[in-house]
Amino acid sequence: MNLYDPLTANLTHYLFFTGKGGVGKTTMATATAVKLADAGKRVMIVSTDPASNLQDVFETKLTNQPQPVPGVAGLDAANFDPIVAAKEYRDRVVAPYRGVLPEAAIQNMSEQLSGSCTVEIASFNEFAKFLTNPTIDQRYDYIIFDTAPTGHALRMLQLPSAWSNYLDHNQEGASCLGQLAGLGKQKATYQKAVETLNNADLTTLMLVTRPQRASLIETKRAAHELAEIGMTNQRLIVNGVLEEPTDAASQTIYGQQQADLRDMPGVLSQLPSAEVPLRAYNVTGLTNIRALLQVQQPTITVQSGQHIAFPSIDRIVTDLIREDKHIVFTMGKGGVGKTTVAVQLAKKLSAHHKTVHLATTDPADHLSLFKIDDPAITVSHIDEQQVLKDYQDDVLAKSRQTMSADDVDYIAEDLRSPCTQDIAVFRAFANVVAQSDSDVVVLDTAPTGHTLLLLNSTENYAKEVKRTTGEVPQAVRDLLPRLQDAKQTEIITVTLPETTPIAESLRLNADLERAKMPHKWWVVNQSMLAVNTTNSILQARAKGEMKWIDQVKAVSNGYYAVEKWQSNYEQVNLTV
Repeated sequence: MNLYDPLTANLTHYLFFTGKGGVGKTTMATATAVKLADAGKRVMIVSTDPASNLQDVFETKLTNQPQPVPGVAGLDAANFDPIVAAKEYRDRVVAPYRGVLPEAAIQNMSEQLSGSCTVEIASFNEFAKFLTNPTIDQRYDYIIFDTAPTGHALRMLQLPSAWSNYLDHNQEGASCLGQLAGLGKQKATYQKAVETLNNADLTTLMLVTRPQRASLIETKRAAHELAEIGMTNQRLIVNGVLEEPTDAASQTIYGQQQADLRDMPGVLSQLPSAEVPLRAYNVTGLTNIRALLQVQQPTITVQSGQHIAFPSIDRIVTDLIREDKHIVFTMGKGGVGKTTVAVQLAKKLSAHHKTVHLATTDPADHLSLFKIDDPAITVSHIDEQQVLKDYQDDVLAKSRQTMSADDVDYIAEDLRSPCTQDIAVFRAFANVVAQSDSDVVVLDTAPTGHTLLLLNSTENYAKEVKRTTGEVPQAVRDLLPRLQDAKQTEIITVTLPETTPIAESLRLNADLERAKMPHKWWVVNQSMLAVNTTNSILQARAKGEMKWIDQVKAVSNGYYAVEKWQSNYEQVNLTV
């Protein structure tokens, strides 16, 4: 695999850098922008990532209007906050109905417009401005976007019903329908934007990944989803490849990375690809941005520090037993190690003579990779795709009885949204908890606070307005109060000691605050600082983790644990 060099990559006019949280999208986008600008090109970089650290990378304050980046001639940057944009959008949509519809209806509308679907659309609003503005098009040689729109958002915008008056509420199922309300006037702009995205001569999707199995699997999904709606001009950038193993720890990491890259999903192995080596420094400031893609790297000088004894996951288990918790969720973004932590919790609870029901909704069923032969632990796999299909089929069957074909297509696409998937899985979770005879139910992947509030508002709305907004099963109605009861439930936030995973974990926790869900404990997973290594690059990386661990310690009021880095092999062979 070649080293990534934007100057020899034959790049298109529009570049979208995408990937799951923490893989280095912003790092790759900014390094590309600076290198092209330093080569004499006129470049603009735009970020709509809620977790974007574009301002930190450039060490300058940015707004939603393009402005010159100090120290880089020819480079302009803009940083949009899609969370703020989504709020403004939601307020515009709901405002005409205040004082007209009952308060329960307003609550339902607001919550439907509070999920990730609305953020996707708000982000696309910003993309569309730059994709369709002829002045911007002619001013710059390259326009770089940090984070691409999802396939779901693009499919939504292509549907005829997205531009009809059929919008306000979903009468047949609890999802996030309504996020396109009021967009009819922008139809021509959106159509042009979608056409530009699908034009391989103009646009390239830069898929950023880590050389790790979980990251590669997520990247495969993104590649497939976007290819389905026409974004087929894709390239792969593998970020963070360790080049020179010098001790046992680095040898293990190097071996795992190479094995995972050899086993890369076929669809990714066929893409044009390049790699960026693991660097010892955080990529902030122009000096480090410029150094990132250079072959010659600065000399690393790291003094071995004293080994730090961090609190372990045993603290959490002791607290769960003392508080007699019955429902435990491991929550976090993809790739942070939720399944591994869930298995560890189950193992340790069993060692304390607790019977445990361990369940997951991971489509890859990573639980099947673990050796779990403890009779005190019952393992089940909630088939996420099957429960989602069952829910979709149920809603569509009702829709076809009263709606036009276009409107049914609209609902079918809406039912592919993250919101709908959360709700379908949540119903399956409810059934697991309702039927379990175990002392403790450990669930790998938790519903978000938005999902809980959406279900609540849907149920309340149904009571006041004479039409159904989706059936809420008894198991769900019974479970909601239990999940909000700190005497029974604990949500454990699993994160990594890195910028983006920490930022995303903080947003998820804020979401749970809205839903009044107990979430006391945090696990900082895969910490290099907790590993004894003499490798200079790994030592430097480990040193950079401390500020994130300190932040988790502060946010959690000291209720946290740190788990050291483990290879895939070590994780899946946990003996239970």
